[in-house]
Amino acid sequence: MPLDTLKRPLRDLRISVTDRCNFRCPYCMPAEVFGERYKFLSKAQMLSFEEITRLASVFVGLGVTKLRITGGEPLVRADLEKLIAMLAGIPGVEDMAMTTNGYILAGHAQPLKDAGLSRVTVSLDSLDEKIFGELNGLGHSVDRVLEGIQAANDAGLTPIKVNSVVVRGVNDHTVVDLARWCKERGYIARFIEFMDVGSLNGWDESQVVPAREILDRINEELPIEPATPNYTGEVAQRWRYTDGDGEMGVIASVTAPFCGDCTRARLSTDGKLYTCLFGTDGADLMGPMRDGATDTELTAIIDGVWNRREDRYSELRASLRRALSVTAKDSGPRKVEMYKIGG
Repeated sequence: MPLDTLKRPLRDLRISVTDRCNFRCPYCMPAEVFGERYKFLSKAQMLSFEEITRLASVFVGLGVTKLRITGGEPLVRADLEKLIAMLAGIPGVEDMAMTTNGYILAGHAQPLKDAGLSRVTVSLDSLDEKIFGELNGLGHSVDRVLEGIQAANDAGLTPIKVNSVVVRGVNDHTVVDLARWCKERGYIARFIEFMDVGSLNGWDESQVVPAREILDRINEELPIEPATPNYTGEVAQRWRYTDGDGEMGVIASVTAPFCGDCTRARLSTDGKLYTCLFGTDGADLMGPMRDGATDTELTAIIDGVWNRREDRYSELRASLRRALSVTAKDSGPRKVEMYKIGG
C-alpha cells in the first residue's frame, strides 16, 4: 500500500469518462469558452472502457476500494452501463458511485443499478427555475433533474446526495429551500463553497459563502448538530437535524481545508493521473499502457507518483497566492480544469 509524503494512503479513485457535458455551468464550463467551436477529445484520445477497467484494477491492487465515475457529464458517454458492469467485476471494489447533473438520469437509473452502481450524487445548485437555468448556462429546466433524482431513488441508488455550489449573490438565498426539500425526501444536501478550481471560472473570493454562514442560515429554520464522520478522509462535514430526520453536509475547501487526510486520486479522460483537484500536471498512464507497459510497470508508475505526493493546495491557498502576488482575478499557475477530472 503506497503512502504519500504526508503518510496518506491511496483509497479512492475518481474516473472521468468524458470531457463533454450537456450543461455550461459558469464555475466549470462557461459557455463563452466552451462554445460550438470548442474541440473536445476525440474517441482515440479517450481511454476506452477496457483501458479504464485495466487501470482501475491496477489502482485496486494498490489499495483503492472506492470508485467514483465523473466527467464532464458521465451519462453523455455512450453505453456507460457496460463500463459500470466491467468495473463492478473487479475483485476488491467495495463501493462505486457516480456524480452527475441528473438531466438524463431518469432513463439510466435502473440500468446503472442493474450493472452494479451503488449510488449517485446529483449536482443541483438551486430549485429555483430561473436561477437553475442561469447556473446551468443553457436554460435547462430543473424538472428534468428532479425526475432523474426520483428515478435514482426508485432504483435504489441510495443514499442520494445532492451537491450545491453556493455563490454569493447568485444562489445563496436558496440554500434553506434546497435543504428542506432534501430533508423531506430523505436525500442528503451538501453545500459546497465556491472554489478556485481550474483557471476559467472567474473565481473571486468575495463570492465565497463560508460554510459557517451556510450552517447558520439552515440552523435558523432547520436546527442541526454535528455528526460523526463516516470514515477518515470524508470530504463533507456531516450535520444531522436535531429532530432525528436526516442529515446534511458542507464542503468547506476554502475556509476549512481538509487536505490532511485526503486519500483521493483522479484519472482524467485522456489517461492522466492527478493527485489533487487543484493540480497542474498529470502523470501520463495512457501512453505507457498503449506502448505495451505491463500491469507491474503501470503499478510502479502509480506507486512512484503517490509516494512523491505532497499536495495540500487548499491548506496552502492563501500563502501560495501571496507568494505569487496573485490577486483573486488573476489565474496564477494554470490548474487542471474540473471538467477534465471531475469534482
